[in-house]
Amino acid sequence: MSLTRCANGHMFSMRKHGSVCPYCSLVVEQASKSENAKAARAPENDKTMPYLGESEGIEAVTGWLVCIEGAQLGQDYRIMAEKNFIGRSEDMHIRIIGDNTISRRNHAVIVYDPKKRNFYLLPGDASGLAYHNNEAVYTPVEMTGYDVIQLGKSKFLFIPLCGVHFEWDNEASKEG
Repeated sequence: MSLTRCANGHMFSMRKHGSVCPYCSLVVEQASKSENAKAARAPENDKTMPYLGESEGIEAVTGWLVCIEGAQLGQDYRIMAEKNFIGRSEDMHIRIIGDNTISRRNHAVIVYDPKKRNFYLLPGDASGLAYHNNEAVYTPVEMTGYDVIQLGKSKFLFIPLCGVHFEWDNEASKEG
């Protein structure tokens, strides 16, 4: 089995997942077999993912969206602290591909407020609507575990990690 390494260091099979990293949703250019083999033979001390706090710039996950209906069925998307802009464009924090009814940029925003330890869904500034438990979102809505978010033709289950029961320390919850 040939593996490919994305820019974030994740190893995955392009035959199974195509050119999109299943861990971070980065698009990987098709590389030659020799380049893939070279990447797979990384030095022993080269980890696929650094441990939390081991490397500068690690952002700790605060929760996830999991696609339960739509083109990316089963795909998970990491939610980080503060604002997470959602759309199809590569520069979105949460990039959802395969559903052209989702706006390219800023279809919606998920916010995790580390001071209050809660999550909100905000409408984006694009033309498409976001739905929270089948209700259109026009103003910020507080989210709780297992809420259903609909964007375009896709539905996502919201799974929180941080909140009243768990919180990263201040150094790990934000970019270093």
